[in-house]
Amino acid sequence: MDALADRYEIRAELGQGGMAVVYLAHDHKHDRPVALKVVRPELRLSLGPARFLREIQIAARLTHPNILPLYDSGEVGGTLFYAMPFLEGESLRDLLNREGQLPVADAIRIARQVADALAYAHSMGVVHRDIKPENILFEAGHAIVADFGVARAVSESGADQLTQTGMSVGTPAYMSPEQIAGQANIDGRSDIYSLGCVLYEMVVGQVPFTGPTAQAIMARHSMDAVPPPHIVRESIPEELEDIVLQALAKTPADRFRSATDFIEALDGVGSGAAPHITTATRRLRRGRPARSPILWLLAGSTIIAVLTVAVLLWPRIGQNSGTLTELDPRGVAVLYFDDLSPDGNLTPVADGLTEDLIDQLSHARGIHVISRNGVAPYRGLLTPPDSIARALDVGVLIAGSVERTGNALRLGIRLIDGESGVDFRRESWEIPATEVLGAQDSVAIEVSQLLRERLGDEVRLRERRAETQNVDAWLAVQRAERLRKEAEESLEGENAESGFADLRRADSLLVGAELLDPRWAQPIIQRGWIAYRQARLAGDLPTALDRITLGLGHADRALAMASTDPHALELRGTLRYFHWILGVIPNPDEQAALLHAAQSDLEAAVNTDPSLASAHSTLSHLYYQTENAVSALVAARRAYEEDAYLAVAPEVLWRLFLGNYDLEQLTQARRWCDEGARRFPEDFRFAECRLWSMTMPGVEPNVARAWRLWNRLVELVPAPVRAFQSQRARMIVGGILARAGLADSARAVLVHARASADVDPNLELQFIEAYMRTLTGDDDEAIALLRRFFTANPVEQESDAGWDAHWWWRELRTHPAFTQVTGRN
Repeated sequence: MDALADRYEIRAELGQGGMAVVYLAHDHKHDRPVALKVVRPELRLSLGPARFLREIQIAARLTHPNILPLYDSGEVGGTLFYAMPFLEGESLRDLLNREGQLPVADAIRIARQVADALAYAHSMGVVHRDIKPENILFEAGHAIVADFGVARAVSESGADQLTQTGMSVGTPAYMSPEQIAGQANIDGRSDIYSLGCVLYEMVVGQVPFTGPTAQAIMARHSMDAVPPPHIVRESIPEELEDIVLQALAKTPADRFRSATDFIEALDGVGSGAAPHITTATRRLRRGRPARSPILWLLAGSTIIAVLTVAVLLWPRIGQNSGTLTELDPRGVAVLYFDDLSPDGNLTPVADGLTEDLIDQLSHARGIHVISRNGVAPYRGLLTPPDSIARALDVGVLIAGSVERTGNALRLGIRLIDGESGVDFRRESWEIPATEVLGAQDSVAIEVSQLLRERLGDEVRLRERRAETQNVDAWLAVQRAERLRKEAEESLEGENAESGFADLRRADSLLVGAELLDPRWAQPIIQRGWIAYRQARLAGDLPTALDRITLGLGHADRALAMASTDPHALELRGTLRYFHWILGVIPNPDEQAALLHAAQSDLEAAVNTDPSLASAHSTLSHLYYQTENAVSALVAARRAYEEDAYLAVAPEVLWRLFLGNYDLEQLTQARRWCDEGARRFPEDFRFAECRLWSMTMPGVEPNVARAWRLWNRLVELVPAPVRAFQSQRARMIVGGILARAGLADSARAVLVHARASADVDPNLELQFIEAYMRTLTGDDDEAIALLRRFFTANPVEQESDAGWDAHWWWRELRTHPAFTQVTGRN
């Protein structure tokens, strides 16, 4: 601080954040108090001082009554700093800590003033990126937004380097999903999401999502539905709840388009001039109890209607008692569309669109559509979607709405998963009111497009047929696909010779298809996947590399035809990723570049075609390998949602378990483990995850069950990995014994679970044993095991991912030697 002494006199320390220490200081030159923020020395080089200061000067030009101005910034003697006015009033964080929930009028007033500041800044091209109660100050009753441009300066000057220090740009409890994902082009809608979190906290008294770790909170922002505010505070006006939920939409396009629109919506609360609310938000609103006195007048007829439906459903309920019955995945029910017009004059239009859609879908091959009479009993009722789906035995519900917007009609479509009752796709569009008859065809086309993700192979085969006019080429691809499936069956049955032969025959058929139609990319891409499978099955490294090179050649040929073909991009990304996993490139920069290229290909593939479940799954594996647990979890969840035919479901469910386990989301971890065990009882991983579950805090260990699970795992695990997997499972049982209070037995099992170098060449079991030793109370032994592991795997110790932050090591962090083992200061 001596470097700043000639400009500022430090009077007191006001607080410390992750990036800077804040002081109350006196500005000698201007004779005024200031809030002086001094960037921590360990972050200075990571940030890149010159660019940091250049970016922060952009914010210095902002002039608005609700924005705290920037007085000064610079670098003196290696000290990076910036100065702002010192406000003696409290922050919104102080107010919330004292009051908990705020009066609705106060919350709206504060949110409106913050939004006004955001609207101005966004018009100047500045996004705040760190809206939170700590950055909202009060002066004379007005909300003032502080630290404008600071988060942008951090992001632009050194976000990549900053993450290596364990810091991130933004605050997890208020970060938007796109900010969490690290998207480069963050716009003002990210600030709207953060302000939605703040508004939620002001009226509810807590943030939308909490969790034991920052990563767990970020994962919930990306995946979990927002709990409607009225659940905690029933007096919240419906209009305000709708505004909050729309601001907190996962997809930026579903939020308010601008802070100005957000302000207009807030101004409409209580005025009777309710703003336009998205279909997704209206769906959430339907779940809350209505408060209108008119319900008392309607109660009698409502009860009669409910009883009528109960009578209609009674035989079905009796036949299908027990909610574990799987629904027909090809069953589809089109519910009567909602008329959202104020006077109800669009009901004939809504009915016509519904019945026309039922008629058109009834002629589609491969799906079973419920008739008009079948869905009629649910018209106008608030029966939960999953209850309707169970009653009708359908895997997909289609709901829609019609509303008037000026001289146009807005049509909305929602596809709902029958098992969970949760929307999995939503679309909306507008048509001129005079063209309503033409809308019947457009609705049917739109729904058929959305249903592709749910209809599986048959629809995809018809799409491939449309890509070529050569019938023989198309038939050759179908025969090759059949051979490929037979090859997989042979390989799973340990008949490798037959499997390899079928793969070769499939490739020959694809060569023929390629000759018959050289402009059709599908045979080339399929040849690439066969080469990838052969690489995975190769018994030696040269053969694997040869197959990878062959597959990459096929991918490049397909991309030469269409550079953005998502299937070709997925193929190339998967091959590159497998090449990286092999770890055969000696140059670390080239190895890192290969991983980056693989990630870029896979992300481009899912951005072009979000339905590629296998690409999401591979991305999840990639993220997990690089210790990006939140992204791994989000990608795995997306893969599971997109994969209607469960081609990669076991891998995805396993990764969902692991990701939640690592993030200490233990309830979710057990949920995905149970789901995997229910659906794939013959997969050894779901015996293993049940063992891991008994190492979780709060889960009662059952020693007898643990040994039964171990025996079951040994029976199920494939022969090539049986030696390692059985010992790893035995190691877990040792930890369970320790948690059950049987320390001596646990120690004996742990010693017996150790494996020779040929079974465990990377000493992974020693890393696991280190955790189990913390459960037996043998902390010195745990430290010794970690030392041996990192001596054999120095790259793991040098990783920026921060393995030492895992909840496994919470108690061990107090050990005097732990810092030495981590290699971090």
